[in-house]
Amino acid sequence: MTRALSLSLAALALTTASTAQTLAFSYPDVKPGRVFSFPADHGAHPDFRTEWWYVTGTVKTRNGKDLGFQVTFFRTRPRVDTANPSKFAARQVLFAHAAVSDPAIGKLLHDQRAARSGFGIAGARMGDADVRIKDWRLVRLADGRFAARIVARGFALDLKFTPTQRPLLQGKGGYSRKGPAPQSASYYYSLPQLETTGTITRGTSTETVTGRSWLDREWSSRFLGGAAIGWDWTGLNFDDGAALMAFRIRGAKGRNIWAGGTFRRADGTTVTLKPGDVDFTPTHTWRSKRTGATYPVAQIVTVRLPEGKKRLTLTPMFADQELDARSSGLPVYWEGLVRTEGGRGYLELTGYAAPLVM
Repeated sequence: MTRALSLSLAALALTTASTAQTLAFSYPDVKPGRVFSFPADHGAHPDFRTEWWYVTGTVKTRNGKDLGFQVTFFRTRPRVDTANPSKFAARQVLFAHAAVSDPAIGKLLHDQRAARSGFGIAGARMGDADVRIKDWRLVRLADGRFAARIVARGFALDLKFTPTQRPLLQGKGGYSRKGPAPQSASYYYSLPQLETTGTITRGTSTETVTGRSWLDREWSSRFLGGAAIGWDWTGLNFDDGAALMAFRIRGAKGRNIWAGGTFRRADGTTVTLKPGDVDFTPTHTWRSKRTGATYPVAQIVTVRLPEGKKRLTLTPMFADQELDARSSGLPVYWEGLVRTEGGRGYLELTGYAAPLVM
């Protein structure tokens, strides 16, 4: 969905941009009825305020060891005067996060980058997926596969992702509501069940990995309403080929503001989940000694389908999967590798260390 950080990234770009602003500036709204087109919609939509390319994956090494990873690129459009002639005007700002979840280590390996678009340093191409910051890159290749190459502090990712299913449009034909107001929405689709191959390096050790990944694509100008402080989200790939995305938007004191998701059955048929169809029930919490945040890292997710309720227990592969990005002015959030009945995926928890900045 994520998702995580969109509002804070946009706020950071707005407060750090050194170029002139204009009262006439406006962002386009997200509206129902949009027709998606591929591969064009894999590329950037630079008029909108915020956008992301979000890959999470669960893989195994040749000796059967479990690993997880996250590769995320964010693009945000600051409120900058479009008539400003300066080449240094921050018309687009790019952020990226990468992480490896290794149960043997018991905490995340992670790194982050940020740069304004241009000068050959950073950019997000229109027309197809190609987003990068320096030597970090996520791109769709000519053969239809996606590729990510990340060289970070203490680890590196060199991965290829082969689509095995058609894009999964979230919400109503890709118009995904995030609150009671129709404007609180995003254009949103996912590519679940991506066949994943490549290498993950930690320190001086490089291991060949195979597994499954999930790519989320969202863009929006008004993602959340003013009462929201964070969300819980999960994307799960099941062994039989099914896939589930489910989320809830939280307000103060854990109050549910909105919920939704999509379940794609193994036969390819889909069910769109409405707010009353999704429940998140925490079963275990973990408190970070670094930040003091308490996260519901184990949860039961219940979704109501025409054939009956589907009840899934999400269990983290290890508790400490908190990503602290405050050193770059971004939020603290939990992005964790989880297992469930007949599947694996990721659970994302935002707004627990502090409410997301609107």
